Amino acid sequence: MLTVSGNFLTSFSFGNKIIKMKIVVRAPNWIGDSVLSLPCLESLSKNFPTAQIWISAKEWVKDLFISCDFIEGVIPLPDQNDFIGLRNSAKKIKGFHFDIGLLLPNSFSSALVFYLAKIPQRWGYQSDGRGLLLTKGVALKNQDNIIHQVHYYLDLIKGLGFQTNPPEINLPISEEEKKKAKEFLQALNVDFKKPLIVFNPGAAYGPSKRWPAQKYAELALLFQERKEAIVLIIGSSDEVEVAEFISSLLTKKPLNLAGKTNLRLLAGLISYASLYVSNDSGTMHIANALKIPVVALFGPTVPRQTGPFQQPATVIKKEVPCGPCNYRECPFDHRCMTKIYPEEVYEAGQKFLG
Repeated sequence: MLTVSGNFLTSFSFGNKIIKMKIVVRAPNWIGDSVLSLPCLESLSKNFPTAQIWISAKEWVKDLFISCDFIEGVIPLPDQNDFIGLRNSAKKIKGFHFDIGLLLPNSFSSALVFYLAKIPQRWGYQSDGRGLLLTKGVALKNQDNIIHQVHYYLDLIKGLGFQTNPPEINLPISEEEKKKAKEFLQALNVDFKKPLIVFNPGAAYGPSKRWPAQKYAELALLFQERKEAIVLIIGSSDEVEVAEFISSLLTKKPLNLAGKTNLRLLAGLISYASLYVSNDSGTMHIANALKIPVVALFGPTVPRQTGPFQQPATVIKKEVPCGPCNYRECPFDHRCMTKIYPEEVYEAGQKFLG
């Protein structure tokens, strides 16, 4: 007996045993992009309701997908971009005997891994000279027409001939994860009767995306004095220094968890936030996926493409002659970020607090 979705086989029977088709999706390499790919993955699962869907992902994003009930499993990939790393990735993936591979990154190397893994069907955007490695390629649309990254991934599904649903980003948090996060906060003597304001002053992309640390300190003081809020600073191990600098400027010290959490614990902690204030960053999208109110501070990048996708959220961005530049480091005076003032960020945020 055959089971078909669209033009593709999703399962077949061998005697009394039903064998499901197996699909592997190469996840994006960035935390934010991985969160924004979730509606695409959900649409894929609904087009292939009986197939097993797996994720192959770099170590630092893989845990985002483990709570999605439509994901069968996650394959961590080695953090090597040389040929040995690509060959090891291909060998690991080949052992699962996938039928279809969907590529969300546009790189030649990601397509090469699926090719070396001998996946029969390899789908993705035709980019980076990798057309010959794909069995079904989708042409990139006019890049001058800016669309949100969520729709960029969904357009790949449409281009392959499948249906998509109205997008909504959901990042499931288990009850056990919620419990652990609450216990973590209780150990820090957090008073849950007070607003918990989470700051993310970093940005992996580069310093041009970062609102000045001193302004974060000024904003923290406003929330502390006017709302009796608890301020919690998060960030990666590379952002410990900026978090410590912000803390050093405040008499009432914020909770500094920069470099002290993993991705799942971080998501659990964010789920208890009353408000999330962030630069354009990956964890901003985690907060948005959890339906936590977000105030997003944008400088060199374009909110229409990478801003918070859904409500509740507001974006603060200053129009400047040199932007948007997408530079990692500002060669001038960083006016796109320095012209954002703590008082206006506070006013935007306090509206979510009631």
